Amino acid sequence: MQQFVCEQNIVHFERLLNETSDPTVQSTVRALLASAKRQLALLNSAASGADTTPLEQRRRQHIDAATIRRQFQPEFDGSPHPYMLLDPGPGLSIVDINDAYAAATFISRADVVGRSLFEIFPDNPDDPLADGVSNLYSSLRIVGETGRAHAMAIQRYDIRDPGGTFVERHWQPINSPLHDTAGHLVFLLHHVEDVTAQVTAPR
Repeated sequence: MQQFVCEQNIVHFERLLNETSDPTVQSTVRALLASAKRQLALLNSAASGADTTPLEQRRRQHIDAATIRRQFQPEFDGSPHPYMLLDPGPGLSIVDINDAYAAATFISRADVVGRSLFEIFPDNPDDPLADGVSNLYSSLRIVGETGRAHAMAIQRYDIRDPGGTFVERHWQPINSPLHDTAGHLVFLLHHVEDVTAQVTAPR
């Protein structure tokens, strides 16, 4: 029911946005639209994640998951580029992060492994137009549905500093699928580069 309401609200707010020319109304509707899209992304993420395969098939895929991790783990751990490994199933649980990702996002592996992606990385509540959650979820769904990597546009996605305060960050994200030998989706690999300095530099 909640999903249906969110979907209807999105349609309604998009229509309102197209119909009004009042800047104040537009600003309010944009914030409402961003909130509805975020809520829908969170609902869908919790219910189905990014994996569209049937549950029984998903259970069988876990057999190959450990083998796949062993194969790429050394490169994953040693990379200077930030990487996060996600379970594509319901909740989009964080399977692992490398040291570069931990450093870039002020988190530690011990604190986040096994927890939901959007629990660890919510949108900045002080930014009513924040669309990091909805855009990232949309990209992960595209990867899950197509089986192909998806490069997102540069995305503002604020993160919490060690003191818990949200700080402005802009990222260049690429999301990729990792398949088992039968071609089934086992993991999602999330790679980001921090481009905040380039985006915010004076022009």
